[in-house]
Amino acid sequence: MPLETLKSRIDRLPSPSVRAQRAVAVAVVVTQALIAVTGSVVRVTGSGLGCSTWPQCQPGSLVPVDHPEFAALNQWIEFGNRLLTGIVGLIAIAAFALAYLTRPHRRHYLRLALAMPLGVVVQAIVGGLTVRFDLLWWTVAVHFLASTVMVWLAVLLVHAVDEGDEPPVPLGPRALPGLLLASIAVLGGLLVAGTMVTGAGPHAGDPDTPRLGLPVETLAHVHAWFMFGYLAMLVAAGFLLRTGPATRSLWRRYLILVAVVLAQGGLGFVQFWTGVPELLVSLHVLGAMGVIVATTSLWCATRERPIGTTEIDVPRAVAV
Repeated sequence: MPLETLKSRIDRLPSPSVRAQRAVAVAVVVTQALIAVTGSVVRVTGSGLGCSTWPQCQPGSLVPVDHPEFAALNQWIEFGNRLLTGIVGLIAIAAFALAYLTRPHRRHYLRLALAMPLGVVVQAIVGGLTVRFDLLWWTVAVHFLASTVMVWLAVLLVHAVDEGDEPPVPLGPRALPGLLLASIAVLGGLLVAGTMVTGAGPHAGDPDTPRLGLPVETLAHVHAWFMFGYLAMLVAAGFLLRTGPATRSLWRRYLILVAVVLAQGGLGFVQFWTGVPELLVSLHVLGAMGVIVATTSLWCATRERPIGTTEIDVPRAVAV
């Protein structure tokens, strides 16, 4: 079938409803966060090399097989995480398809939607390299940090469903966006420090994987100081909200973010004091995803991109 014919047939498809677009975008956020959590399960169970190669699980087999060196449970945990990547990819493709079918095209929305399947491909490659390099701590760190970026972009995608291509209009106190940008930089340092704590800690993903040769306690203290710095900047943001114009949405998202950060910080301290138990490690990764989602949501509430009159189009067919 010629490409022109295929494109014309696609262009005749009905425009998706806003509800469908939003639901799929939210599913992208959930699955991107979920695969980071399941990745932590792989790590704390020592299943990172349960499948000894990539993209196959074992040489000559895509799926787990009886093997004298690799326990069946470890193989299936790693293999299950790989299968989840396929689900993440399908949902990401669906998000892009819905964005493409929306008329007229909105560049901001379409670019974010395209970033979803492309990001999944990049993540799969990084994951494969992580296995190929036998779970070197920095490859695991890059793999996790890539997930944090994908979650951030996925939340932006959710908001882009209702946004146009007009220049963003600031909302709330004038100094708030700058303060939040600075806090996001601190949050980035917090996440990087967290990956270094993991790199030096006991949960390598495989018992024979070399660890980062730095004191865990020192790295944990650096990680904690980043958290205190981030909290201090959130307190400053609260003062700005009290002294300037602030919508109810801004206040609500701000309070949710503060609550999530406090819970995540408390969980981190409990995790450290109790010897880094496996369950708390995975919960801490889940909390990190929650902090990223809440931070991005607050950032989105500081601005809006109104849909211009040129972007309002008569539907081509009844919305589905």
